Amino acid sequence: MNRDRIQNVVSDYQDKKIRIGVLGSHSALEMGHGAKQEGFEVVVVCQRGREKTYTKHYKNLFDHVLVLDKFVNVIDEENQARLRELNTIFVPNRSFSVYVGYNNIEEKFIVPILGNRNILRSEERNAPRNQYHLLKEAGIYTPKIFNSYKEIDTLVIVKVPEKERSIERAFFYATSPEEFKKRAEERIKRGMIRRKDLDEAVIEEYVLGAKFNANYFWSPITDEIDLLGFDRRIQTNLDGILDLPADEQIEANIPSQNIEIGHMGSTMRESQLEKIFNAGEKFVDACKREYPPGIIGLFALQGAITNSLKFYVFDASLRIPGCPCVESTSPYMKYKYGKEIGPGRRVAMEIKQAVEKHKLREIVT
Repeated sequence: MNRDRIQNVVSDYQDKKIRIGVLGSHSALEMGHGAKQEGFEVVVVCQRGREKTYTKHYKNLFDHVLVLDKFVNVIDEENQARLRELNTIFVPNRSFSVYVGYNNIEEKFIVPILGNRNILRSEERNAPRNQYHLLKEAGIYTPKIFNSYKEIDTLVIVKVPEKERSIERAFFYATSPEEFKKRAEERIKRGMIRRKDLDEAVIEEYVLGAKFNANYFWSPITDEIDLLGFDRRIQTNLDGILDLPADEQIEANIPSQNIEIGHMGSTMRESQLEKIFNAGEKFVDACKREYPPGIIGLFALQGAITNSLKFYVFDASLRIPGCPCVESTSPYMKYKYGKEIGPGRRVAMEIKQAVEKHKLREIVT
């Protein structure tokens, strides 16, 4: 999608009637709440059968609702025309990438997106110039990646698509090639993964450390980075297994799956914050080089702090991170802006500033 085309669309928008749009999944509530805090009307695109969260339980957050048979129908011309008619700036979340699809987003979705639509695909580990490439270009500490299970000589985490939900990853651990084969066979027999998907598995050195998701916002208007805060994942069935005493875990012999189901807010020792900012700034610079105009808006680096106090990153999110807890649990935005600000509100603040300074063209692709 030619950026000039999108910039021409947003140039025709009525500044006083700008609305913020989001797909009704993942982090739409956070986006709706943040937009309302800054006085914007909100457009939500829902899929029939899973719309009640947005049309009934939290209808106060959404002014305009498009209920479609499938999320992917958002690319139908009549739906795009409606979004443009509403002067919508769309904010991508993970569900937008998964259900609408990268080709549709990059080539057919003629609605201004706050963010870089061309960088979304880099979250996929099998994509060229993917997140591993970006992290390497940024010079950020990352775990060692093994090219073959035969090379395993330390504790690794294996990330492989689930059999039933290929957009989700199954995880297992191994310390040797023999253990890799044993763990893989167990999961194949239980119907958790497919043998053929092992060829696409990422075999990654397991970083022993305290896990943190660092959530950021980069502004193309001010060329500044904000640290929204940290969160940690709640995962099933891993958390359930860890609730058992060690001997019960061994006796139960239940394979862990690490399916993300929620988040907890956290903070980090103040003396370590500079390295977190540094990692974020280096990642922004790498994205500018690899995917001009770079990352716009929200992103997250998921990693761990080791006992040598190095921040290793093993996952990057290039859109709204799914962590609505940071507004109420992390103080870092309060320190800068004098008030608690979550991901949704920070997006809305950027759009408001762009409207006031006539710079909407700079924040969309």
